[in-house]
Amino acid sequence: MVVQLTGELLITAGILLLLYVAWELWWSNIDAGNTQAQAVERFTRDFQGPLIPPVPQAPANFGPPKVTAAPAAGVVFGVVYIPRFGPAYSRPLVEGTSPAQLDTLGLGRYAQSAMPGEIGNFSVAGHRQTHGAVLDAIHTLVPGDRIYVQTGDGYYTYVFRNNEIVLPDRGDVLLPVPTRKGAAPTERYLTMTSCNPRFGAEERIVAYAVMESWQPAGAGPPAAIAAQLAANKEKG
Repeated sequence: MVVQLTGELLITAGILLLLYVAWELWWSNIDAGNTQAQAVERFTRDFQGPLIPPVPQAPANFGPPKVTAAPAAGVVFGVVYIPRFGPAYSRPLVEGTSPAQLDTLGLGRYAQSAMPGEIGNFSVAGHRQTHGAVLDAIHTLVPGDRIYVQTGDGYYTYVFRNNEIVLPDRGDVLLPVPTRKGAAPTERYLTMTSCNPRFGAEERIVAYAVMESWQPAGAGPPAAIAAQLAANKEKG
């Protein structure tokens, strides 16, 4: 009797564990994915600016990039587009990296980091396999890939340089000049962090990029993301 009861309890525990894993890897992605899509649509709906890219003959130099003031925690203040992750990839950019932000809205800005377009290290975090899996494909980036950040002020284009695998305590990747303690920044960096390996959290994968250009909202979007921006606007 005791052996039978123990066996039944173990089977029940196994079923509950499988249900929990299914929730983590499946339902949390669906739930967070829907929330993120709605956030992108709301932001794009309220965005003021044309949807047509500037003509090739237009001036490419728009002067120093405008830097948005840091918002309050939990506020969605932009959208990130990464064509390498697929033509439909667009995820909300939210202030903060607590579970309240990362588990629902996806890409969260480290509060002490730079803002998009600002000299220094604009740093974000995102889940790899759960809660929308916003950085699931981070390992597929190759040097030269563009990462586009849209805020209310305009569009910031960053170019991916490299990635590395570090231990979770490597906070130096978030320094104003990544990994260089005490160095004064002269460039505009983007650092994206996520868990590694894909189904674990023993390490962190870090992707580094540097800003290539920017254009104000009134100039229209970069051609590479114009179609996706228009699609988001239509949904919103």
